[in-house]
Order: sequence, then structure tokens, then C-alpha cells
Amino acid sequence: MIDFLHGLPLLAKAALLGLVEGLTEFLPISSTGHLILAGSLLGFSDEKAKLFDVAIQTGAMLAVVWYYRVRIGATVAGLGSDRRAQRFALNVLIAFLPAAVLGVLFGKYIKAHLFKPVPVALAFVVGGLIILWVERGQARRRPRIQEVDDMSALDALKLGLAQAFALVPGTSRSGATIIGGMLFGLSRRAATEFSFFLAIPTLVGAGVYDLVKYRALLSAADLPMFAVGLTVAFLSALACVHWLIRFVASHDFRGFAWYRIVFGGLVLLTAHFGWVNWSA
Repeated sequence: MIDFLHGLPLLAKAALLGLVEGLTEFLPISSTGHLILAGSLLGFSDEKAKLFDVAIQTGAMLAVVWYYRVRIGATVAGLGSDRRAQRFALNVLIAFLPAAVLGVLFGKYIKAHLFKPVPVALAFVVGGLIILWVERGQARRRPRIQEVDDMSALDALKLGLAQAFALVPGTSRSGATIIGGMLFGLSRRAATEFSFFLAIPTLVGAGVYDLVKYRALLSAADLPMFAVGLTVAFLSALACVHWLIRFVASHDFRGFAWYRIVFGGLVLLTAHFGWVNWSA
């Protein structure tokens, strides 16, 4: 099975990874972690593969831009005079900064030591346990913030610090933001929506930074691979965002927590006994 996956055409691998990215970017299960594991299985985990993983996140980000195009357009148009638009944009910027600064400072170290299947699997399990703990106490908490427009600058900073934990692959950017938001007093829907908006500068910033830094790895021959990955990521992420907004209206995240724990446990088990060669 592993040999079959390794032997897939490059464009097929790009499509599969685009699908993985789109379906996992906005769920609390870690898109980066899934891409590392999928890349290991597909035999696609060199430096160019890591750059590809970051680049296709742009496709998922564009899905959010399209889904919230009216809100985003109104915010941009109102930046000059609308206090609500100004506060919303400032909150997104404040929340973006912690991960951006820490990513520049420690990104190289994190990629060298933690972008591997076993550390990702450990983060899956730990993150799942944290989600269960937060959800257990959520019924006793009354959210003080029902809409993203009710957030203060301090709320935004708290969510930005929560998102920074997602620099550890397997943690989940959306999971850290959503669960952190719920812990800090946001409603489930408000935390989820703010996570979507925060994805825009975060994913654009990460993509531009890595493309500039590793541009020497790219050539014109890579364009079809990137185009396929971006397109599939966009379409699958658009469907996922549409579904998740409706899901959070009447469900909690315990199912995702158990998925993380079981999936991470299976990876650790297969790695320990050598049943699967989880290459770095």
C-alpha cells in the first residue's frame, strides 16, 4: 500500500494533499499535522513539499474570502469612517501579531525538530484531551461575547496568543483559536467565525514568507502541481466552511477531540511497532 502511494503521479499527490488541506484547515484537527502525515505516506516530504503545504493553504484562505466576501468588502470600504469596521480590522491585526512574531523567531527550529509524524501524533492526542477538558466545562460557562463585533482588543490579543500555540504542528490553528476563544468567553459561533477571519492574514503571511524565503526551490515546471493543489484546497475548504458554520450551531467539538486521540494513538502505535514507516 505504501509503495502504491509513493508511486502515484505528482499531480495526483497534489490533488490529494489539496483535499486534505481544504477539509482540515478550519476544523480543530490540524491541517499541518494531516499534511505532514499524508506527505509521509505519499513519499512527498522534502523541502519543496513543505513549501507546497504552506502554499496550498492560500487556497483554503481564498475560500474564506469568497464565503465572507460581503462582510470583508464592507469592512474594507468602511475603514476610513466606520468605527465598527475599524475595530474589527484592528482586532484581526492584533490577533495576527503573536503568531507572526513567534513564527519568524522560532519557525526554523520548529520545522527542523517538530515537523515529523511522531511529534505531530503526540500533539494530536494532547490537543484532543484539551478539547475534551474545555468542552466539559463549557456547559457551566455563559459566553460574554456572542458576536465577533463585540470583541475588545484584549480579547483579540488573547486569541492571538492562543493561535501561537499552533506553531507546534498537530496542535491546529483553528482548534487553538476556537477552543481558546471559548475558554476566554466567546460563544462557539463567534470563536469559529473569528478563526475564519484570522486565517486570512495568518495564511497569507505564512505563504508569502515561505515563498520568498524558499523561492530558489521553485521552477516553472512546478506550476501545474501548485495550481492543482490550490484549486482542490479552495473547493474543499469552501464546502468545509459552509458545513462548519451550521455544525457549530447545534454541536460541540467532542467528536473532533476523540478523532484526534484515536488517530494520533494509531500513528504512535504503528510507529512504535514499525508497522508503518513514518518517514521524517
